[in-house]
Amino acid sequence: MHPFASYVLRSYYRATGWNEDNLYANLTRSSNAVLDFTVPRGLHFSISKSPSPLFKNTYSMNALPSLNGSIGYIFTTCELDVKGSGDVRFKDMVDRFKIYDLPRRPEGKDPEFLAGERVDTREYLLYGRVYVPTGRLDALYSTRLSSTVQAMVAAISDPRASLFAEPVRDAHVHPSNVMFSLQHDTGRWCTEYTWSAEDGMWGVRTLHNFGRLGGSSDLADEGEKSAATPSRSRSGMRRVDEEEAMEGGLKGRISAGAEFYFSAKEKSAGVSTGIRFATLPDATPPSFQIPSTSSPSSSPPSQPPTTITALFNPMLGHISAAYTARVSQDLSLSSRYDFNVYSYESEWCMGAEWWVRRGRGMFTSALGLSQDGPKDELAVQHAHPLPSPEGMGDVQGVVKARASTTTDLSLMWEGRLHNMLVSFGIVSNLTSRSKPIKAIGLELSYFSSG
Repeated sequence: MHPFASYVLRSYYRATGWNEDNLYANLTRSSNAVLDFTVPRGLHFSISKSPSPLFKNTYSMNALPSLNGSIGYIFTTCELDVKGSGDVRFKDMVDRFKIYDLPRRPEGKDPEFLAGERVDTREYLLYGRVYVPTGRLDALYSTRLSSTVQAMVAAISDPRASLFAEPVRDAHVHPSNVMFSLQHDTGRWCTEYTWSAEDGMWGVRTLHNFGRLGGSSDLADEGEKSAATPSRSRSGMRRVDEEEAMEGGLKGRISAGAEFYFSAKEKSAGVSTGIRFATLPDATPPSFQIPSTSSPSSSPPSQPPTTITALFNPMLGHISAAYTARVSQDLSLSSRYDFNVYSYESEWCMGAEWWVRRGRGMFTSALGLSQDGPKDELAVQHAHPLPSPEGMGDVQGVVKARASTTTDLSLMWEGRLHNMLVSFGIVSNLTSRSKPIKAIGLELSYFSSG
């Protein structure tokens, strides 16, 4: 379950037109949502409130295994439509498998003038959280420098650790640190520059998107190009980047990127590269960024929403490949294989994400069929295509499961009970007879909009 602060930050990005998904760090976000979900540990409560569209506060408490808590405050220069936990769209509060929409060039807000002078201010977000009783302080400042450039400053101040002191030995004590980040997103390219004060690390991440971009201007340009070159269309010749699939294959788009980082303090460096293939259509067909050209009675897409990712770290010799697909309306499956070319160590991880809806049985919900029978459902599909799960409001919860050849078995349920969001999970080791249950946790979250 997303913390309230993360929900507000995502709402701020949407309100300011910033696409956080077009980052190299989020290249594997779709598969991570199924395979790397976080199971709550112990008993956790959180209460948040939005006294005004510009100011929010949040309070949290951990009752088990130890008693501690935190208090956080958020301020934004733009008004955010943050709903309460009983009204918020449930899928906006959980990590889930999703085909993200076409990347596009970010758009800044329109300038405001008063008496011939520009009076609009730059948008920014301020966030701070203090932990009790440790006194640790987390802070975040994010601002838009231009329509395509965003700057972020994140800081951790822990009184038990000093930025310029020797590293602490306690694993629960995080060293104080300040990190600067500058992100430049043009839609086609997205580059991020970072610097960390704790270890003097410099980093560069870049991501390139092949094929078509989102936005009406790009579609108009492509229409003009196709009209200007009718001979190529008649001849049947296609460009490689026209996102046309071969017969029997998947139709989609490709994104590729890399990162490089260097630590002056540790005298070390690292590099990695990755590639992602995502099927079309995007997000919620028809895409909200692409005008629909098909009629409501057109047949549903013939290919399931699918993402395929591969990462390679040549210095560490680590290779990771993941395949994730939505096999039915409410069921997504994912598989990932990790291998190290130096040690020959490998791991195979499998995961599932099943959405529970109102008025459906267990097996019919997983198969995407109504309880009236598959024949009636198929007839409805041909008459009116099934809407995307993102657009349906009868979601009651989601069940996630993960198993691998080297780690434990994890199971988690996230849902809504009345006006409260609930997350319950368990981690088990079936090979251990003395301690088959390693961890169990329950998380309750409530927040109001006024």
